Amino acid sequence: MNAPALGQPIERKDGASKVTGAASYAADVHLPRLAYAATVRSTIAAGRIVGIDATAALASPGVVGVITHENAPRLHSPGSMLTGGEFAEKFFPVQDEHIYYWGQYVAVVVALTPAQAETGARRLRVNYAATPFAFELESAGTDVERPLLAMGQKAQIRRGHFDAALREAEVVVAEIYRTPYLHHHPMEPHATVADWRGDRLTIYEPTQWVMGLRSVVSKSFDLPAERVEIVSPFVGGGFGSKGFSWPHTLLAAMASRHTGRPVRLELTRAEMFTCVGHRGPTRQEVVLAANRAGRLTGLRHATLTPSSIKGTFFETAGIGSGMLYACPNVEIVHDVAHLNTGSATPMRAPGEAPGTFALECAMDELAVKLGVDPIDLRIRNHAATDPAKDEPWSSKHLLECYRRGAEIFGWAQRDPRPGRRVESDELVGWGMATATYPANRRKSAAAVRAFADGRVVVRAATQDIGTGTYTTLAQVAADELGVPVGQVSCEIGDSRLPPGNVSGGSSTSASMGPVVQAAARELRQKLGGGELGPGVRASGQPWMEAKAESSASSDRSGVSTHSFGAQFVEVRVNRLTRMIRVSRVVTVIDAGRIMNALTARSQIQGGVVWGIGMALLERTEFDPRNGSPVTRNLADYLVPVNADVPDLTVEFLDYPDLAFNSLGVRGIGEIGITGITAAIANAVYHATGIRVRELPITLDRLLA
Repeated sequence: MNAPALGQPIERKDGASKVTGAASYAADVHLPRLAYAATVRSTIAAGRIVGIDATAALASPGVVGVITHENAPRLHSPGSMLTGGEFAEKFFPVQDEHIYYWGQYVAVVVALTPAQAETGARRLRVNYAATPFAFELESAGTDVERPLLAMGQKAQIRRGHFDAALREAEVVVAEIYRTPYLHHHPMEPHATVADWRGDRLTIYEPTQWVMGLRSVVSKSFDLPAERVEIVSPFVGGGFGSKGFSWPHTLLAAMASRHTGRPVRLELTRAEMFTCVGHRGPTRQEVVLAANRAGRLTGLRHATLTPSSIKGTFFETAGIGSGMLYACPNVEIVHDVAHLNTGSATPMRAPGEAPGTFALECAMDELAVKLGVDPIDLRIRNHAATDPAKDEPWSSKHLLECYRRGAEIFGWAQRDPRPGRRVESDELVGWGMATATYPANRRKSAAAVRAFADGRVVVRAATQDIGTGTYTTLAQVAADELGVPVGQVSCEIGDSRLPPGNVSGGSSTSASMGPVVQAAARELRQKLGGGELGPGVRASGQPWMEAKAESSASSDRSGVSTHSFGAQFVEVRVNRLTRMIRVSRVVTVIDAGRIMNALTARSQIQGGVVWGIGMALLERTEFDPRNGSPVTRNLADYLVPVNADVPDLTVEFLDYPDLAFNSLGVRGIGEIGITGITAAIANAVYHATGIRVRELPITLDRLLA
């Protein structure tokens, strides 16, 4: 009997192919007669096109086609995420003359080489009639709405009587917290190769949702779904930007049909700042009402955040505040300003990442006012059941996260007075915060195929965006079939396979793991419970296969499913220059059963590093004259590098959540970034005595 593979730190099955360059990404696809596309984008933020002259572009060497709103095919509505697939904007590219943001696609030029396409694009002449625009959040004026729903969940939440609780409170914290525009920047920029042959269309593209992209493309071009194939075997990071479908995919498909050639369209790093989403800025008012014993009696979390003029997504920063702590009187408000920017989209831990910054900083401020330890305050307000749903937790071990994290970090030695610990020229501060993210499952299917030579292949139209799906699904099948994990491989990233789920909302492991387990179990029964090789040979077939599918819900109704954690941070602030350095982080996570200790630790470490960037470095700046992003590359948009990353300690409690699914697994892709920004901000306050309520925390904010 083989030792169990699940939970073991097994190296990534796709690791060798990626580091050696053997892995083929979308922009690596070479097809006969391949042409190249370059886009033309608007140079105004609002208005309309009054004229396009394509004469010089069409005459440019190598150009084989130009598509504008004057000759583009008419597209059809693709529906919404609830019906399978989500287009990120409420309008299609190059369908009419209207302009809603700087950088909006207005044309695509196709040529025989990339350089020829870029030259042709520069020669296209577009004349505009500009109108006034708005892109600054707090100058949105009256163009603000209060939507009832966001991504299928309530955006406005009230329970109890917050106003009465505020009037009767003995201690109150009422502050404003702000986060800026932020952008995803995976190592692999977005790219599409579209190959339209007759009545069939093949799209090669890095996507977080193979089946969702097929749905959007097929509906947009009014094609039967079976005539569209999406191929996405490798994805060089996504972080949310590759979850929705974007205009460049449709432009590439248009270009292929228009020219009769396969067409490659690669986005530049500059285009990544306008055309594939971002995290919108937030202005968050958090009001905490408490009694002298430190019990929360009222909580208000009101968020102002933008969506684009024609966007479908906004940042639900207050949702987590309604469930994280026991509080009888709660008011969660989301106001949405419609601005002339590119459309926002989910970005790693949407809502929870900026929301935990505000809430967990406010909790630290309340602890200071009360004169209690920040951990003790959270323990006093621990929610034994979900206060938002009035349901028991499927599994929750947050108190142990606090306890274990404090032990590893050495929290008991913390002097609560700010600015008291000085080492050489540095002020040393310690801070902590709670991490949380919902546990999600979605409808999924998978097949497991066994061959006569003992090989096993897991087959599903899901994707691996760098999280380890190739490896973890192989571990599940290996354990269920009783074979070494080396005998198991995965075939994913193709829409012809059994329909898998989106890699979003930290749902892949919890969705795909149980269906792979069920398919492998069914296959084992088909084989009579014997060894794979002999069992298949006895059937007289070269292989045998079993399939399984699941619904989107947990295995037991009436429970609330979330993951939790505790973040502990040490910062060092130079007394003279005020430069901030994160010197130590301890993270303890309660996320159900851990499928692979190596890939899981990598996910949490990545989230923590992302949080360091969000707390200290990242911010997208815009030119107020025309609404264009000033930060258009990774030299100007700062992200953490090796020198910014400290010693990171990650520990998992590893309690299976069997009320959630048969494997007891919850997703971990996003929880690592939650709480970490607040823990850093709280540590900066502890080091300096200066409370910074706006990200990023740059040194100038500490010089006052």
